[in-house]
Amino acid sequence: MRFLHIADLHIGKIVNDFSMLEDQKFILEQIAGMAKANSVDAVVIAGDIYDRAIPPGEAVALFDAFLTKLAGQGRKVILISGNHDSPERIGFGSEILGRQGVHIGALVKEELCRAVFEEDGFETEFVLLPFVKPAWLGTGTSGEAVEALLSGYWQEEARRGYPAGEISGGRLAGEERRKNRILVTHFFITDKGREPELSDSETTIHVGGLDNVDAGLLKGFDYVALGHIHKSQQIGEKPMWYAGSPLKYSFGETGQRKAALLVETGREGLKEVRKLELRPLREMRKVKGTLKEVMEEAAGLADRERQDYIQAVLTDRGELIDPIGTIRSVYPNVMQIVREEAGSAQTGGPFRNQSRILAEKKDTLALFEAFYREVREAVLPDEGKDVLVDIVKELEG
Repeated sequence: MRFLHIADLHIGKIVNDFSMLEDQKFILEQIAGMAKANSVDAVVIAGDIYDRAIPPGEAVALFDAFLTKLAGQGRKVILISGNHDSPERIGFGSEILGRQGVHIGALVKEELCRAVFEEDGFETEFVLLPFVKPAWLGTGTSGEAVEALLSGYWQEEARRGYPAGEISGGRLAGEERRKNRILVTHFFITDKGREPELSDSETTIHVGGLDNVDAGLLKGFDYVALGHIHKSQQIGEKPMWYAGSPLKYSFGETGQRKAALLVETGREGLKEVRKLELRPLREMRKVKGTLKEVMEEAAGLADRERQDYIQAVLTDRGELIDPIGTIRSVYPNVMQIVREEAGSAQTGGPFRNQSRILAEKKDTLALFEAFYREVREAVLPDEGKDVLVDIVKELEG
């Protein structure tokens, strides 16, 4: 069997006040094209379909269009909910959709959901283990929750007549292999204490290791399709892979090459895992230099490159007048300005905490003070305050 493994779509995500929906539409169409070009049997999505538990309507419509396109190609879809998703919303209509080839694991029940495909008397079974909080199962850690759920799965396999040798991931001497098992899950997997490589867009905090799940608990599967970490990477020596996110969602990911994983299995188990590079509508990258140098460099670029999402690290000394507005004249999608001298950042919006400050309904002078504090990371001097008081009085009459 051949399938694409993707994860962490985060449809509807907003990065530095920029909606990523157009970029996500572009990349999902690219993934659908990869599925067709490589004649895959299925597309596996290992959680975090959406960026929020209650996604906006446009995000739901985009994912619906993606599923519709895959179904139109005759592809099966296997998906689970992640920690950003609402299990109830992802799992809505799962029984009906399962009959149409879209297999969903979201709500944790007594038994894990399975999606089984048979060809020439040989089965490929996908075991769906969505993200669960330990409290949902009455356990203290994520590892204990996963162990309890997988223990139930293996016990059920024993009841179905699979011998212990096969359950432990081996094959009894002289016995013909009956099926491949693919685990699809969404957790923070560690291998003998070694953690996966993280980026700064991943906000999960692993307090005291309570969220860690040891890779040893996932033994016995021919392939483990992981979601939760944004960098594509293999975990341990076993065939366990994080697909990574299909797009860069922070400037900490600028060095990563995003990909979908093409996985192929046969009667003897896993045959191949191959990365298929994804090319975004807009890159996310950093530029560095004085304001003049940044502007001169941009002048020599093609229009497509100017559309990239930019973090500009400015090395100028002293005051700059509206640097983000100046840079936006050549890079319309500049997301962030960083002054190397002060180590401060100004985002693509007027200032970082705009929504919070406006919600506090401050008076005009207080808004100016808040703006100054955000941009300069300093308190507005008294002489500046006096000037502003006079201006505000004149404007407000």
